[in-house]
Amino acid sequence: MPRFGSAGNPQAFYDAGYQSSVQMPAWLASQNLGAYEYQCGRGVNIGFLQARLIGEAAAANDVVLSIHAPYYINLASTDSEKQNKTIGYILSSLQIAREMGATRVILHPGSAMMAPSRAMALSLAIDLFKKAISLADEQQLLVKCQLCPEVMGKNNQLGDLEEVITLCRQDDRLVPCVDFGHLNARTQGGLKTKADYQAACDLIANTLGYERLKHLHIHYSRIEFSRGGEKKHHRLEDRQYGPDFYPLAQVIADNLLEPVIICESNGTQAADAAQMQEIYQSILSPCQ
Repeated sequence: MPRFGSAGNPQAFYDAGYQSSVQMPAWLASQNLGAYEYQCGRGVNIGFLQARLIGEAAAANDVVLSIHAPYYINLASTDSEKQNKTIGYILSSLQIAREMGATRVILHPGSAMMAPSRAMALSLAIDLFKKAISLADEQQLLVKCQLCPEVMGKNNQLGDLEEVITLCRQDDRLVPCVDFGHLNARTQGGLKTKADYQAACDLIANTLGYERLKHLHIHYSRIEFSRGGEKKHHRLEDRQYGPDFYPLAQVIADNLLEPVIICESNGTQAADAAQMQEIYQSILSPCQ
């Protein structure tokens, strides 16, 4: 079965009087959710002890953990100092993942603007990613954790679906993080029907194999976009923005997929994840 969960701590968590992320796994379990993506977007600013406590709470409440690595990562940088920092961000994220028991680290591939061409940016990213993976292997950081490059929402960012697939083809242990809100934004509203979602899934299956599609990491939220791509995340109830989750849920059910699905709605990510789970279960119920 898919696991539905929250990106970071929603406002409802704090409104209920909670303060520490150590309390999030139990709170998510009380909402009938089973996944939590701990946010390190502004830097890996959590100590090993705190990470272990979150991991223990997650294990006790049957919540699977992932970590979002710092936004500062840029695999396509041409600057040696920034390249070294990118590797450092990846390794530090993996180190915290090991302490926490998180099974996935999600990372943004970076910008496509600094390289002479988009093809060159992807080539630089492949080389630096391979170096990071090699160093991670030296520290045995990928034994129980997977790296997941994410589909990005802005056109000037490296990370359209094909580019993410190309990055994942460099190592069989890599799993795409497909943010369908981002994909919809950078294709200018290209995700409307079940067939649109199925086409994206077919591309992944045909290039990376069914097993990696089956265990995909998914981000979802409704996203406002402009000609340049992503502008702002919205809530599930903001139906004027796409994409719709229902046809994606149909594709997940039809293809017998078992992804981790992390909701990134603006402030209502847990409540919206619970609604998404209900949508998925409503699709299954006629078959049960």
